[in-house]
Amino acid sequence: MVLPWGIRRAGRRAGKSKEDSSIDAASLDTEIAVPMPFRCPISLDLMKDPVTLPTGITYDRSSIERWIEAGNASCPVTKQPLGGAGRFDLIPNHAIRKMIQSWCVENCSLGVERIPTPRIPVTLYEVSEACKRIAAAANRGDAKRCYELVGKIRSWVKESERNRRCATEGGAGDALSAALELFGSASTEGRRGGLLEEIVSALAQVRPVSEEGLARLGSATSLHCILGFLNCDDLSSRQNAVLVLKEAISSNRIRRRALVEGIEEALVRMIREPIGPTATNASLVALFNMISHSPNSDKTRSKLLHLGLVPLLINLLVDSPDKGVCERVLGVLDLLCETREGRDEAFGHALTMPILVKKILRVSNLATDFAVAILWKLCKNEEGDERRALIEAIQVGGFQKMLVLLQVGCGEGAKENVRELLKLMNLYKDRVDCVDSSLDFKYLKRPY
Repeated sequence: MVLPWGIRRAGRRAGKSKEDSSIDAASLDTEIAVPMPFRCPISLDLMKDPVTLPTGITYDRSSIERWIEAGNASCPVTKQPLGGAGRFDLIPNHAIRKMIQSWCVENCSLGVERIPTPRIPVTLYEVSEACKRIAAAANRGDAKRCYELVGKIRSWVKESERNRRCATEGGAGDALSAALELFGSASTEGRRGGLLEEIVSALAQVRPVSEEGLARLGSATSLHCILGFLNCDDLSSRQNAVLVLKEAISSNRIRRRALVEGIEEALVRMIREPIGPTATNASLVALFNMISHSPNSDKTRSKLLHLGLVPLLINLLVDSPDKGVCERVLGVLDLLCETREGRDEAFGHALTMPILVKKILRVSNLATDFAVAILWKLCKNEEGDERRALIEAIQVGGFQKMLVLLQVGCGEGAKENVRELLKLMNLYKDRVDCVDSSLDFKYLKRPY
């Protein structure tokens, strides 16, 4: 059996007219028959890293690893049982790989690119040995040797997702956290050689797995090092630092104590001067954990509010199309609205009500739950008879959105909030004009 592989022939001669080029492009479409021995039996794609199981069947490494990780314990073709818990070797099939490369070279004129020679994946034993050497080098203060070993782990992780998982399972994150704490306490020599920057860069890819590793990552010494990179001008270092900080704050131990001074300012700066969705998401997760698990949560909220976090979040909610960013922004905003000060800040922004109503049923169930919770807090906790927040929510289509949400369904907590909001809105809905909540509210102004 031979399966076709659609490939467009490479190149169009320069100097041809546009019409000639379009005709020529259509005539050069062709199908290349890829021999079945070169295809992975699982994905039916051309194999890039062929490996052979003990059963004698050859697969592409990525495909068979996904098969095994999914919990399958037998060969997909022969159905023969494999070693327990994946305890068997995936033997590189160099003969098939060279044949595939030769076939690619023979068909290069048809646009087929030669597959690169794959590197042998790292093993748990190699990771474990490297971690032991890092610990030994850190204990004797050998920054140069430690730098070399950390660089080796970074190169392993960059090669493939499999290597990253292997490094994590092998305890690389724990070893790196210990090295960061040890060299951070006497950081002058380490910083001169770029060691701390190399460690933080590696930790951004390989997180600690043990409580001891997380505790070291969340120590005052380590946090001061991370804070230094958060405040630097290098964008790559700042992104790596915030990814590491997110992991540090997720630790149960660090949640029970106060963070080092300046962390809040650095995270707000990450929101104000965004690097990209990855860094923004990490910053929002860190802020969420800081507020929700801080031993002085009210103090943390107050500080973030004085740093101007609320308007930054609202503007980010308006501008960002990223689903994850929207969910996390709403989550942080919901926590800030727990206090009167936070609610006043939120309602003080002209776009808060319109954007909250607009995001309901637009992003995800989680985002909808957060948006409803914020609306409930803003409307329910109003004082006096004016009910300005409630009236504005009705004006931007909140009443209709609540009705739709009740019909399509939502979580129990959100459903209770929706019902209470509808009861409140029903008292005022006939007194004000409503607008379509799908409109662009960029230039909307309040009537008061």
